[in-house]
Amino acid sequence: MAAINNDWLEALEAEFHKPYYKQLFATVNQEYKTRLIFPPADDIFNAFHLTPLHKVKAVILGQDPYHNHGQAHGLCFSVKKGVNVPPSLVNIYQELHDDLGCRIPDHGCLTKWAEQGVLMLNTVLTVRAHQANSHQGIGWEEFTDAAIAACSRQDRPIVFILWGSPAQRKAKMLTNPNHLILKSPHPSPFSAQRGFFGSRPFSQANAFLEAHGVEPVDWQID
Repeated sequence: MAAINNDWLEALEAEFHKPYYKQLFATVNQEYKTRLIFPPADDIFNAFHLTPLHKVKAVILGQDPYHNHGQAHGLCFSVKKGVNVPPSLVNIYQELHDDLGCRIPDHGCLTKWAEQGVLMLNTVLTVRAHQANSHQGIGWEEFTDAAIAACSRQDRPIVFILWGSPAQRKAKMLTNPNHLILKSPHPSPFSAQRGFFGSRPFSQANAFLEAHGVEPVDWQID
């Protein structure tokens, strides 16, 4: 795993010394040695590498990485260029178009969002090939909860975008009144029609940021 070396290191350093993390590290290392695991090991912490804590202005929470070849690269909902855009991201792009009039791009790489301060965080950071949720319960949730808590402790305005029930369960951690919490159903084809479409998370996030003197996110994926 590529080490975290920006300001997230200070925020999360205590986690690296806890028993659960030592067990998690050993488990994940063994999994990479014996099975096909996504994303590539050097991409596990890309959300932290691309979005330093001091730059976080919005947080989007996913569950676990995509589990097919070539998709996952360490950012929730995002896939590498050249990979078919997954159905949930198709729906995110549709809502983005309906909300802000953005063009729907021909790829699914969301690195541009991450580089602007949108923390694209899955709550579980690895997965076995073709086995969704296969690394739930091995310790990642405790680690990413620590990251969510670190964001919540920031005194500047941050938008938390919580799509679907698992993400919304994290809302109880977000007690800082400086922040905005946006909830809606998940963009999955199974639930998007139940309130994700029409929820306008992107314009709401930008309106909140601008009202607090923070530069809005350019959500247009080129």
